[in-house]
Amino acid sequence: MNNNHTLRNIIFVFVSVVLLAGSFAGGLVAGWLLPSSSTVETISPIEKPVINTPIPPSSTSTGNPTLDRLFEPFWEAWEIVHDQFVDQPVDDLKLMQGAIRGMLDSLGDQHTGYMTPEEYDQATMPLDGSYTGIGAWVDSSGEFLTIISPMKGSPAEKAGLKPGDEIIAVDGKDITNVDPSIVLQSVLGPEGTTVVLTVQRSDPAEVLDFTIVRERITIPSIESKMLEENIGYIALVTFGEDSAEDMKVALDELLAQDPRGLIFDLRDNSGGYVDTAIEIISQFIPSGTVMIEKLGTGEEIPFDAIPGGIATEIPLVVLVNGGSASASEIAAGAIQDYERGLIVGTTTYGKGSVQNWVPLDGEQGAVKVTIARWLTPKGRQIHEVGLTPDYVVELTEEDYEAGLDPQLDKAIELLVNGQ
Repeated sequence: MNNNHTLRNIIFVFVSVVLLAGSFAGGLVAGWLLPSSSTVETISPIEKPVINTPIPPSSTSTGNPTLDRLFEPFWEAWEIVHDQFVDQPVDDLKLMQGAIRGMLDSLGDQHTGYMTPEEYDQATMPLDGSYTGIGAWVDSSGEFLTIISPMKGSPAEKAGLKPGDEIIAVDGKDITNVDPSIVLQSVLGPEGTTVVLTVQRSDPAEVLDFTIVRERITIPSIESKMLEENIGYIALVTFGEDSAEDMKVALDELLAQDPRGLIFDLRDNSGGYVDTAIEIISQFIPSGTVMIEKLGTGEEIPFDAIPGGIATEIPLVVLVNGGSASASEIAAGAIQDYERGLIVGTTTYGKGSVQNWVPLDGEQGAVKVTIARWLTPKGRQIHEVGLTPDYVVELTEEDYEAGLDPQLDKAIELLVNGQ
C-alpha cells in the first residue's frame, strides 16, 4: 500500500447505499467532496501483536533534547502503568493507540481523529453492490452519526427520523464511543431486515427508539420538469459521478422550452465530488473563481468556473435547507456571491472542512486530519456557519403533511415578479 496516499474529503454519507460500488468506493461515500479521480485504498484486517514488555525510555530518544524532555512525563506514566496497574499484563498496542487518539482529540477538532486498522478497514471497505438501507443522509464526521435528512418516502422518513437526530445505540448496543463511520456499517444491512436505532433529539430534548425495516432504495441524481407559469425546475439529489452530464441533459431539455426562469433545488443534497460540483456550478456562472480552498498555512487555492455553461443568463432561484451541505453550500454560495440568482429556504448545514485520511506505516490504522476549509468566492466561511438565504422561508412538518411547499411557492413568485 502507498503510505503517502491520502483521501481528501468533506465527509457526508448516506445510509441508503444507492450507488454503484464502482462509483463511490468506501462503503459510506455519497457526500464526500473529493476529486472524481480519487480512489480509496483498502487494507485487510491484520493480527495485532500484544506487546507486554515495557519499552525503556532510554530506547526512545529522538536525539532532540527538548523533545526528549517533553516526553519524559509520558514515559514515566507508561512505566507506572506497567508497574502498578492492577490487571496485568497490559496491552501495549492499545496503550499506543489510545495515546494517538488522545493526542488528536486534544486538538479540539471533531473531524480530526485516529482509526485503528480494523476501523480504517471498515471505513474504506468497498460497497458490496447492495442498494438497501434506511434511506437517510447522515453526517459521520462528528461525535455521533447524525441524521442530516431522511430521504423522501424512505423507511427513515416513515419511521419519523428528523434532521439533527444523533444515533447513540444500534439494536440496543451503546455506540457513543464508536467512530461514526463504523456505526454506519451497523446501520446498513440486507433488504427486509430490521434495525433499531436509539437517537437523542435536541428539540425537544428526548431519547427515542425507532424500529426500521431496511428497503431497496433507488434514487435518480436529478429530477427535472416544467412548472406552472412556464418555469423550469431541477432538483439535484447528489453531486455524483454522472450528475454533471445529467444536469446538462436536463438543462438542454428545459431551455428548449424557453422557460422564463429556473429553480435549482438543492434541499437535502448533502454533497458529492469536487469535480462534479465545479462542472455544475459552471453551468450557471460563466467565469471567475467559484470556490476557494484555504489551507492551514493561510494559502488560498482558487477553483475557477469551466467556460461554456448553458444557463448563465436565465433568471435563477436556488432552494436550500438544513440538509443542504458541503458541495450544495459551495454551489449556492457561489451563486449568491456573484448575485447570479436568489437563495430561498432556511440556513444550510454548515460543513466546509477538508480532511486527509493518511494510512500509517505498517498497516497500523490511519490518521484523519482537517487540513483546509472551503470558502465561497468572496471568502465567506461555510464551516459551522452555513449560508443564510436571501429569503428565509420555513417548510414546517404541517406544510409537508398537507402537501404544501411554501419555499417552492416563494421561488415561483420571485421569478414571476422578475425579482
